[in-house]
Order: sequence, then structure tokens, then C-alpha cells
Amino acid sequence: MSEDKILNGKEVAQAVKDRVKVQVEKLKEKGVNPQLTVVLVGEDPASQVYVRMKGKACEKLGILSNTIRLDESTSEDELLSLIDKLNTDVSVHGILVQLPLPKQIDEQKVIEFINPKKDVDCFHPHNVGLLVNGAPYVLPCTPAGVVEILKYYKISTEGKHVVIVGRSNIVGKPAANLLIQKNRFANATVTVAHSRTKDLNAITKQADILIAAMGVAQFIKKEMLNPECTVIDVGTNRIDADNEKGYRLVGDVDFDNVMPYVQKITPVPGGVGPMTIAMLMQNTVTVAARQNDLLLEEL
Repeated sequence: MSEDKILNGKEVAQAVKDRVKVQVEKLKEKGVNPQLTVVLVGEDPASQVYVRMKGKACEKLGILSNTIRLDESTSEDELLSLIDKLNTDVSVHGILVQLPLPKQIDEQKVIEFINPKKDVDCFHPHNVGLLVNGAPYVLPCTPAGVVEILKYYKISTEGKHVVIVGRSNIVGKPAANLLIQKNRFANATVTVAHSRTKDLNAITKQADILIAAMGVAQFIKKEMLNPECTVIDVGTNRIDADNEKGYRLVGDVDFDNVMPYVQKITPVPGGVGPMTIAMLMQNTVTVAARQNDLLLEEL
């Protein structure tokens, strides 16, 4: 592996966490103890892992963390009643309802029920609107993590053609909105491609920066890219492997095929993945400060 080509998400995530830890200490000096409450409904194995990782990250940074586990059979009304209590609890600064939810619960209804001032995912329509308008309350975790990686490695987006393959509400759409803003770490020309895009290869070959976020294992090949491209792989997919686990994690990019060809690339695992939790920690501290009429940059 050519180390000079690798964008190390673990390293960038640690830099973010170091910054957040200092911010937490400064908030505590002001009498503010940032607290994140995570609600987990059901027994989804991946969700269980993510929730544990979030709890551990909070503990290391001095953020208070509370996980509320609910049974798979929990009704929508029961969940909304819990969120209502969390919305009005002034000691709780951030609320995160782990997705996916059981089929009897309307995810969008739950997202919209969370107090937007406590929405650490930036999923609430109010916060999405603020992002689109260029005045975000918080930043969407994974797209913000992508931008942090680019900033850390001094990869400019100014005037660059960023092609995003994937149009989800979690990555594709918010990443596009983040990167077209008029600010130093945006100002890109953004194309969003997806499963209905005609002649996808012709578009991806134009990318100065390609963000792969379609959720299809090893879909992006070197033939789809130009050699000057920087590749950010957001995908995390399990494929069969002859090892103890019986699987291995790969991205949406065929890493071994693409890495020797392009300028820079994020690996999977160890690329964008660690950034999502790091930016969640940042959002938790940001909302805690804002709810107490404090600005982190002024602490």
C-alpha cells in the first residue's frame, strides 16, 4: 500500500476528538456538562455496535452519555412520548435515535419530533433547511467528516468539480449542500450522480474529487476515474471472506484496483468511518454550547 496516497481517517478523527476534549473542558468551566442521549429500539446487531462506539467516544472526551434501550415491539407513541420528555429535559443537550427503527415506527415522524436544537444528526427538516441556506445550526456528521479529511490534508475544494455518487439524505444530498456553500472549505462545483444517471463513467471521469456513497460494494473502478482524482469512499459493505468472521469490510470503491491509479484515497475501514463518530461528538458539544448561549470559538 502506498502510504503517501492514503487519507487516514483515524488520524483526522483523533485530531477532531482532541479539539472536542478541550472544548468540553472549557464548557465545564462555565458550568455546562455536555450530555448525549442515544435511544436504541430493538436488537439490530450493527446498531448495537454503533451505539457502544458512541458511548465509548463520549466517555473518553468527558461527555455525559446515556443510552436508553427499548424493546423491538415498542410502539411509535411510546417512542414519541420518550422523545417528548428528552426534548424538555434541560440536562440533555443532544438526542440521537439510532436508525433503522422497527417497521411499526415511522422514521421520518420520529426525526421531525426531535427538538431541532437537540438534533445532533442534522436530520430534522429545520436543520436541513438551515444547511441549504448556508447558516447551519449543526453539520451532518458524515459529510462534515469528509470535509474535515479534505481540510486536514489540505485538499482544496475551491472551484473543483466534486462528483458525488449517491443521493441519500444521510450522505449524498447533505454533502452536496455542504460543498456548494460560499466558504473557504466549499465553493465546489458539485454533480450528484445516482442509479438513474446516464453514462455515469463520463461524469465520474470529470471528477477532481469523487465521493462514493451508493452502498454497492467495490462499484467504482479505475476505468471510471481520471488519474488526478482524489477519492473519498463513504461505503461500508460486508463481503464473504475466508477468515474467522466469514466476511471482510470493503467500500464502494474497488480499493486495490483504484489506489495505484489516483492521487489520494480513503481506505475502508479506517477512512470516513471514524469521522462520523468524531463529528457526532463535535455536534454534541456545539449544541450544548448553543443551548447555553455560548460560542465554542469564543471560549
